[in-house]
Amino acid sequence: MKKAYLVSAMILALAACSQPEVPTDRYYRLQLAAPSAPMRRVVLKGTLEVERFIANGLIAGRPILHSQAGKPNEIREYNYHFWTEPPIVLLRDQLVTYLRAVKIADVVVTPEVRIAPDYVITGKIKRLEKIDGERPKAVVELELALRKTAGGKLLYLDSFRVETEAADNSVAAAIEALNAALDEIYGKFTAAIAKL
Repeated sequence: MKKAYLVSAMILALAACSQPEVPTDRYYRLQLAAPSAPMRRVVLKGTLEVERFIANGLIAGRPILHSQAGKPNEIREYNYHFWTEPPIVLLRDQLVTYLRAVKIADVVVTPEVRIAPDYVITGKIKRLEKIDGERPKAVVELELALRKTAGGKLLYLDSFRVETEAADNSVAAAIEALNAALDEIYGKFTAAIAKL
C-alpha cells in the first residue's frame, strides 16, 4: 500500500512540473493591393533601383512590434508573431512590386540585379507597429528619397506617416491595417514623383 501511495505521489509531482504547451510561431507577410491603374506615361526614363531600406533597433528585427494606446513610448515585440523577412527587405520588395505595377520607370530593379541604375530610391522605416486599445490601429512611418545617379542630385525627399484603424486587436487585423497604410504611403510617394 505504501508503494501505491509513493507511485501516486510521484505521478502527481511529475504532472505538476509539466509546462503548458508553447504557442506556435506565426509568420506574416505584407501584400499590397494592386494599384488601380498604371501611369499614363513613364515618369523616370531608364532604370530605377530600390535599395534595401534601413531601420534602427527593434524595427529592423523580424518580431512584430506592438504598443498600447496611451503608452506611445513603450514598445514591445511579440514572442510568437514574426515577419516572413526582415522589414527592411519586406517593405523594399513591396515598393518594387508597386512601382513595377504603376510603370513609373522603364525598369525597376533591386541592387541584386547588379546593373547601373539611372535613379535610386532609398528608404528608412521609422515606425511599423500595431497599437492595441479600444480603437486598435496600425502605424507606418517611412522616409523615402529619390536621387538621380548622374551627379547624385536629390530629386525628392519626404517623410510619410499613416495610421489605419484595425478591425480588432488581433495581429491578423493589424497586418491588414499595415497593408492599407503602406498602400497609402506608396500611392502618395508615387504621385509626388509623377509631378517631378
